[in-house]
Amino acid sequence: MKIKLLVFAAGLLFIAGVNTFSGLADNAFNTGDTVLFKTPENFPSPVYTFQGNPLTLNGFKLGRELFYDPILSKDRSISCANCHQQFAAFAQLDHPVSHGVDDCLGTRNTPALFNLAWQQEFMWDGGVNHIEVSPLNALTSDCEMANNLPEIVDRLKKSDKYIALFQQAFHTTDINSQLLLKALTQFTGTLISANAKYDKVMRHEEGAQFDSEEAAGYTLFKAKCAACHREPLFTDLSYRSNGLDTRSDDAGRDTITHQDADHGLFKVPSLRNVEVSGPYMHDGRFDNLAQVLEHYNAGMASPDNLDPLFKPATKPGITLSMQEQTQLTAFLKTLTDHEFLTDPAFQDTHKNNEQYE
Repeated sequence: MKIKLLVFAAGLLFIAGVNTFSGLADNAFNTGDTVLFKTPENFPSPVYTFQGNPLTLNGFKLGRELFYDPILSKDRSISCANCHQQFAAFAQLDHPVSHGVDDCLGTRNTPALFNLAWQQEFMWDGGVNHIEVSPLNALTSDCEMANNLPEIVDRLKKSDKYIALFQQAFHTTDINSQLLLKALTQFTGTLISANAKYDKVMRHEEGAQFDSEEAAGYTLFKAKCAACHREPLFTDLSYRSNGLDTRSDDAGRDTITHQDADHGLFKVPSLRNVEVSGPYMHDGRFDNLAQVLEHYNAGMASPDNLDPLFKPATKPGITLSMQEQTQLTAFLKTLTDHEFLTDPAFQDTHKNNEQYE
């Protein structure tokens, strides 16, 4: 099957701010009816706007090729996609923590990849502050891809395929680490998830409405969850303790700030696609949403820096009856973006024997 990627003549358009960037003639493109980068109308303006890294069809294709190619890992055994699986919202369904070369297991759960252009900091502890360098953590970690940039660049320079792809994308055969990271960003930066049932209801699309359980769950969500998981991104991008342990074995945000008050604090993850992106929490300790909700209801520890939102007068947590947990789960499932999870533009073209032109 051949899927045509159509190139718009207009500049890259960010609907939220109605801003166009001059000189980026071929920067917005789509496959069928799916726009790869156009700010959803119910989203704020993005943080990353591809200035300095003009988004092009060939740049996107190169980034996708690199994302799915095990050539980036030390022993050529795993690719970025091994830990970031599209059907799991580019998280990792089959391991609670990252699983790298030589069957090495990391210490933290693989984060989902979507709506990255709206983030200023990355990783569970916020240790990376720019989307273009965020792949470095996985590429160089001994327990993930265990490689280094000089070796990767050397491999790419010896590949006729990549010489041609870099020429098409950046008009140069001088492959370097900066262009490698920019290409990966042209792929990961366009992983936009904004077409869940929730979005269609918010946009008042024809026929889109919550059923009674979903509506009740949405009311509960706004009352009990939205302070941290702020709409429409469903995260406020802050770092908080949600009472997983009295004293966390993982220092979390303290690793970056070296402040004991930040010990065991982790970034609030987006709840978009949460139905499919388990296991949950920074260490993948919970297998399903029922366990997550029961943790908030009755399983929360009380570390000294437990977030104040979880400190009511009686016991730490968020009191949720079984009926309320059922209703909340129904609402959370409306955040699953099935179009994003199956979009052929984001798939491995070789695995699916498809060609993008």
